[in-house]
Parts: sequence; structure tokens; C-alpha cells
Amino acid sequence: MNWYLKVLQNYATFSGRARRKEYWMFFLFNMIVSFILGMVGALIKFELIGSLYSLAVLLPSIAVGVRRMHDVGKSGWFILIPIYNLILACTDGEQGENAYGPDPKNQSSMNDDALDSHLTN
Repeated sequence: MNWYLKVLQNYATFSGRARRKEYWMFFLFNMIVSFILGMVGALIKFELIGSLYSLAVLLPSIAVGVRRMHDVGKSGWFILIPIYNLILACTDGEQGENAYGPDPKNQSSMNDDALDSHLTN
């Protein structure tokens, strides 16, 4: 759930990089919420609720997709290429810093290490 909220907090951030986990966890929670809203909308005879949700998360979805392309070292425009963007979304990101910013995977492990050392001291 934290990954979903992280993407929503960075809803219009197209710079930087997004890990595979961030991208796919957002995708998973987005599908779950869409399914639930579709069911609720059908039950209360207000199908527009699903469309409103989809419109609300359109910009964050595009932004996390662009950041995911950046993580594999590609321009955000690669998100427009149908099958290739899926392959790139499943590919592990470039290790270390690339043209789009520092490696988000190493940053999180560094933050975890710093937290561990702080807790043991």
C-alpha cells in the first residue's frame, strides 16, 4: 500500500526513476481499487465512479510509467511503444546512477542500512 501512496504523492513527477516494485505494486493496487469501484458502482447503479477514479489516477499512472522507463535507461517516450514498454517494465533497472538520476534500489538499501546502524547504536 505504501508504494501506491508514494506514486500518488509524486503524481506529476516525471523526473527520476521508479523501481520495478514501485511500478508493479502501484499497478496491482490500481487494479484492485478499479475492480472494487466497478463492483460498488454496479451495485449502487453509479458506474461513473470507476471512470472518475480512472481519470484521477491517469496522470500518476503516466508519471510512474515514465519514471520506470527512466530506470532502465530509456526516454519516457518509450512508454508509447506497446509491447516493448511491457518488456522494459519487467526488466531490472540500470545499476548505479544513469542520466535520469540515482539508482532507487541502492538508495533504499542505503537508507535501510543507515536505519539499522542507527538502531544498533
